[in-house]
Amino acid sequence: QVQLVESGGGLVQAGGSLRLSCTASGSVLDIKAMGWYRQAPGKQRELVATITKGTTTNYADSVKGRFTISRDNAKNTVYLQMNSLKPEDTAVYYCNANLQFYYNGPFYNYWGQGTQVTVSS
Repeated sequence: QVQLVESGGGLVQAGGSLRLSCTASGSVLDIKAMGWYRQAPGKQRELVATITKGTTTNYADSVKGRFTISRDNAKNTVYLQMNSLKPEDTAVYYCNANLQFYYNGPFYNYWGQGTQVTVSS
């Protein structure tokens, strides 16, 4: 069974850092774009950062210069390094990936279960 397994969330003081990881487990042939989204209480889920297989990145304006997305294609893993964290970064962070399971097959959109990031002031 294919899953996106996230880790690395937690509680940190403002100005601190956290690193999130997300690994696609199971029989995955190929992965296109991978990314991170977040959802704060009472708000809609929003894009944080995405990265293509060719490592082109895209960031929300609110995290530019503070967060860095990267990926290890050999490990089917995407990372989010979060520095200079602010209380407004508090949210559940979700991993997202486009996965292919067989040659010439379609790509399917998968979500992780979410990991809580809490930034105290």
